[in-house]
Amino acid sequence: MVLSLRDVSLSLEGNAGTVDILHDITLDVARGDTLGLVGPSGSGKSSLLMLMGGLERATSGRVEALGHDLTAMDEDALARFRRSHMGVVFQSFHLIPTMTALENVATPLELAGARDAFDRAEAELDAVGLGHRTGHYPSQMSGGEQQRVALARAAAPRPDILLADEPTGNLDQATGEAIMDLLFGLRDRHGATLVLVTHATELAARCDRTVRLVDGRLESESRRAAASAAE
Repeated sequence: MVLSLRDVSLSLEGNAGTVDILHDITLDVARGDTLGLVGPSGSGKSSLLMLMGGLERATSGRVEALGHDLTAMDEDALARFRRSHMGVVFQSFHLIPTMTALENVATPLELAGARDAFDRAEAELDAVGLGHRTGHYPSQMSGGEQQRVALARAAAPRPDILLADEPTGNLDQATGEAIMDLLFGLRDRHGATLVLVTHATELAARCDRTVRLVDGRLESESRRAAASAAE
């Protein structure tokens, strides 16, 4: 399994005391799978995605990615693991405002020691239809263009696991549909395992599997009929 969670719970300390976010989550994600995390606001979808990426630490239980126990790693080890194996796309893009699109995409490649960082970044931007915008800064781009840069940045290191948190949440319908096509296209092109959080039913419907969370618990799971028929 690419991702394996066993009896995972998450509690966070707030001003009003301890808040229980996730309860006893057990879930496996196979290589090449596309998994949609759905459910009402506040159900714990984004928190679960963050646990899968080692961006949040489980209060109890075990989270494994590619056979590595993320719950046993310190922050430096987690950062190195993400750099080598994961791409993360956030709803709010998280681009560096003082860097051009090309520099934003090339930066993680440079940190990983890639000698051809800028060539690969340029190719990835071209693949998402932004070959003509490589020298532009985030403030000079639309929301859809910024999300394309974020997708290119996540995909450029050829990650084994691609995590996306509401990737179409801040976009209009037409732009959101274009981003959906790009997201699944990147998955197909690089063979990454894709896990995404979404409220968009049409995006969830494109996933091989869908898991529904309610009040921090796995309520149900469904598999796309076409995927089941092919197995």
